[in-house]
Amino acid sequence: MNEIDAIILGVIQGLTEFLPVSSSGHLEITRELLGTNQLPSDNLLMTSVLHFATALSTILVFRKDIYDLIKGLFDKENKTSKSYVIKILIAIIPAGLVGFLLSDEIEFLFSGNMTLVGIMLIITGTLLFLTKILKTKKFKISKVHALIIGLSQAFAVIPGISRSGATICTSLFLGNNKSEAAKFSFLIVIPVIFGAILKDVLSGDIFDNEIKISILIIGFISSFLTGVLACKLMLKIVANNNLIYFSFYCFLLGIISIFII
Repeated sequence: MNEIDAIILGVIQGLTEFLPVSSSGHLEITRELLGTNQLPSDNLLMTSVLHFATALSTILVFRKDIYDLIKGLFDKENKTSKSYVIKILIAIIPAGLVGFLLSDEIEFLFSGNMTLVGIMLIITGTLLFLTKILKTKKFKISKVHALIIGLSQAFAVIPGISRSGATICTSLFLGNNKSEAAKFSFLIVIPVIFGAILKDVLSGDIFDNEIKISILIIGFISSFLTGVLACKLMLKIVANNNLIYFSFYCFLLGIISIFII
């Protein structure tokens, strides 16, 4: 892996972590086009670094919200922050259980099945398309909503299902406020990413990769900066109800995956 690879992978990770187009689906398509399962992104250490960068970019964008939540936890009279943190914990349980209990099954999904990827991309596109016809509602995210949104995040382990797309669309379908839907979607991915990184660290597999520190740094910076821009862009897209534009992209890529690739 060289510096150019690191920049490209960083940009891809930063964009697809937030934009609703499925990073896992794009990875499978790239593997199929290149005819190899040995992409630079298969380096576990680099993958962890890139994910860590996008987690930090989320923290930066929502630093005020996160600070208020942490501060509220130590305020006995602040029940709002405590309730919101509980909702975040509820939402991450499904993805955590799936990742812990079904790791082998998840790995099997990444076997170059372009029909599966295409179908899942079309499903993602359909979810995005349907948001355009929703009537505006402003319900607050409840604990039941948090669980349902968490379940949609768990389904995003399937290549072709966008995590951000699934969680934001689910939240909107439940009638949640647009801005809150996007914010909650991005906040619940932070502990999931850190949990996945911790799992890799404890397994020891992450240290079996030989890669230059300079390349890791370049990848980190690329992913972090792109992530910040993509996160802010996504917030505006959701607020303006423009997710439908990504649906057309997912439809096209899904059809190409099924019938051409």
